[in-house]
Amino acid sequence: MIKTVDLGLQYGGRTLFNHADLVFSPGNCYGIIGANGAGKSTFLKILSGELEADRGEVIRDPKERISVLKQDHFMYDGYTVIDTVLHGNEELCDIMRKKEELYSKQSMTEEEGMLLCELEDRFSEMNGWSAESDAEILLNSLGITTEYHTALMNTLSGDMKVKVLLAQALFGSPDILLMDEPTNHLDLETTDWLEEFLMSLENSTVIVVSHDRHFLNKVCTHIVDVDFGKITTVVGNYDFWYEYTQIRQRQIREQNKKAEQKIKELQDFIARFSANASKSKQATSRKKLLDNITLEDEGVSSRRFPFIDFKPDRSIGKDVLSVEGLCKSVGGKKILDNVTFTVHPHDKIAFIGDDPVARTMLFRIICGEEQPDAGSIKWGVTTSVSSFPSDNSEFFDGCEDNLVEWVRRYSSLVYESDVRSWLGRLLFSGDEVYKKASVLSGGEKVRMMLCKMMLSGANVLVLDEPTNHLDLESIAALNDGLIRFPEVLLFTSHDHQFVQTVSNRIIDVTAGRFNDMQITYDEYIERKKKGDI
Repeated sequence: MIKTVDLGLQYGGRTLFNHADLVFSPGNCYGIIGANGAGKSTFLKILSGELEADRGEVIRDPKERISVLKQDHFMYDGYTVIDTVLHGNEELCDIMRKKEELYSKQSMTEEEGMLLCELEDRFSEMNGWSAESDAEILLNSLGITTEYHTALMNTLSGDMKVKVLLAQALFGSPDILLMDEPTNHLDLETTDWLEEFLMSLENSTVIVVSHDRHFLNKVCTHIVDVDFGKITTVVGNYDFWYEYTQIRQRQIREQNKKAEQKIKELQDFIARFSANASKSKQATSRKKLLDNITLEDEGVSSRRFPFIDFKPDRSIGKDVLSVEGLCKSVGGKKILDNVTFTVHPHDKIAFIGDDPVARTMLFRIICGEEQPDAGSIKWGVTTSVSSFPSDNSEFFDGCEDNLVEWVRRYSSLVYESDVRSWLGRLLFSGDEVYKKASVLSGGEKVRMMLCKMMLSGANVLVLDEPTNHLDLESIAALNDGLIRFPEVLLFTSHDHQFVQTVSNRIIDVTAGRFNDMQITYDEYIERKKKGDI
């Protein structure tokens, strides 16, 4: 169990939260949500002991083992993959090291012999003899196969490092597990495995920060909301929290409306009859009633909802896109093997698979940014394409344009008032529009790229992981905007709900496992579990 007592934190003169009294109990999974900048990740760091709050304290049993998903992907570069996972339990690693030192001695003192016996007992209590095999099982479940287990971490790709660090956090069923965005950079199948694993932890206290709505719905027993300068807990998953808060806000508005009406009636009566001798007692009585009526504070939410809507300049014709026998190798490894498919009008295709590099490469070839080793692509004459790359650095790194100038660069807009109107839809207002494009945060860059796409008027949208760096409100707005989009959509995403609600067709581009089906993502997962795919 972990508790907070009167916890408070200020940042940059702004109160992120105050008087937070919370209890996180074993056997439950708590999802921490809130707008970007609300203090979610900071709160998690306070719980882990990495940061200190301005006031209050965090209480937990020192005997309980706490595990934190590491964010530094270079921290273990000098370790093998298997050793990195074992370092998820530092006490176990320390025991293994001390045992090795003692056994390497040619002779031991009586005191060292007693210490070795104690170490062996504790090692057995911690299931040390099965530690390596447990770590291997975790790695294999996350797609890190046996040939990588003895490799050094600095030889792995970024996506593989993420999975190894996730295995490290999960290793040994910790008493308290803290994870910040654990589904980032995971493919949908690995995310599905993680959901099942977390649901199997019956005695652990799990606390996660996540923007993945499906993940929050599936694994969370409680939602912890960081908003209005405070932290509140609701029992239930994300959908329940959302419905509850909507109902609660409506109730507050209705109660305040009735209270305001009553206040006006009392004020009118008092104004009319306070000077009337025969009515003075009634007026005095109503003054007391008026003093007792209060309006419930609705607060000022840190959540902001962008408006995202894509309007094509022209409808698409019958011929959209034909891909024939596409092959591509990277670093001597074939990542696209005889990829063949035809895109039809109104298709909304989700491209999935184990290798994000393959999906990105396919999109770059489709958009003419890379050449295939073999095969061909052919666009229909009525198509106009706008793309969203997973790496948008070329649009922002070193760019000295402010946001108004940036939008003008990628659109036909001339007047600043028109540009500001579009920027306002994406939550850039006031002097924010004069910020340099190069200093934007990850989420702000994504919103600028979406603004560029909305202004393009394209009838084919190609999006590679567009939900990365966005908060829940922006993801929901983008989700709704793409559902409304009437033409063709080709996209990848690790967000389960996003894929399920937007796509009407699934293409798996994993090398050696090409599948193209006119089904939903949930149907695809179900068929795969049954072995039908």
